[in-house]
Amino acid sequence: MTIARRSLLLAGFAWPVLAAVAAEPVTATDVLGRTVTLPAPAKRIVLAQGRQLNALGLIHPDPISLLAGWGNDLERQNADGLARYRARFPATDAVPIVGDGGTANGFSLERAIALGPDLVVLSRSLAGTRRGPGDLVERLEAAGIPVAVVDFFLDPLRDTVPSLRALGRLIGRSDQAERLITFYEERMARVAQRIAGAPRPSVFIHAHAGGYDCCMTAGQGTFNAFINAAGGHNIAAAMVPGATGQIGLEQLIGADPDIYVATGGTHLAKTGGLVLGLGVGEADAAASFGKLLATPALATLSAIEKRRAFGFWHLFNDTPLHVVAIELLAKWFHPERFADIDPAATLAEGARFSAIPLDGTLWIAAPKA
Repeated sequence: MTIARRSLLLAGFAWPVLAAVAAEPVTATDVLGRTVTLPAPAKRIVLAQGRQLNALGLIHPDPISLLAGWGNDLERQNADGLARYRARFPATDAVPIVGDGGTANGFSLERAIALGPDLVVLSRSLAGTRRGPGDLVERLEAAGIPVAVVDFFLDPLRDTVPSLRALGRLIGRSDQAERLITFYEERMARVAQRIAGAPRPSVFIHAHAGGYDCCMTAGQGTFNAFINAAGGHNIAAAMVPGATGQIGLEQLIGADPDIYVATGGTHLAKTGGLVLGLGVGEADAAASFGKLLATPALATLSAIEKRRAFGFWHLFNDTPLHVVAIELLAKWFHPERFADIDPAATLAEGARFSAIPLDGTLWIAAPKA
């Protein structure tokens, strides 16, 4: 069993002491092209989606100290990451909840306003859920609260860099954000250069693999962008019109992709799915992956018969460190072109930016025949 597991327990623990930030106005452009100006770097932020802490924690050594409130979706989306924040930053549990930021109607505008934040950060999906007179951006601004829209999910290859740059400027951490952007862009450029002119294998991404009826997948959404960037062809792109959706098992078997990639997380442990993620041991990951590949219907796929079956952490889908997932995919799709590329080294370098350790089994490959 080829399993990649890297313990980065010291990641993020060697931050320099922050210099005092002058109380001067800061200006940034968000992903909607809006100009956002604050009288000073934000110190009381409401994250409408709690999972955007994934990005904030890459550009600030103590992101919890900046929070006036947040959505409770991180508990559901990334419980292991949240546990690491709780362990390192005891104030995590004292941050007020402003509803469920993972749903269109879950965010409480009233709670957010009552907290008196100096900035509210919305994702594209939340910024677009209320239109006309009820527009969430307009209502917050009408209450005198600045709003920045950043996103790492819907179109990550377009939005990651401007989102990081905007967040960096708005919290007075531009230097750190620019270092992260340089790291990100250099590795993305390396992948693009190496896949140029290569034939594109057909790929199926099995999202939340083993935890639900077969088969959840990506249509035009995040993982489709990952596949394209890594030099593959997503077979579900023509079958699923939205960002995500479900195809029938018969469709999958009929398409018989060259490569099968499952996504997993600790949220699938209770349902018998693929278990990968922060804090996951190699044995647990291997057992869950073996069980998945032995599923009678899936076992008939050529990709699984030929050991061209892989898995990675589902939550690479909402962090700037998705560059690691794209390197993994590129190496799996084009092993001859990426023989000297080590995604674990890329993860280790990316983890140096992180406020929490990024240890665990985050990807896996079928054993060689």
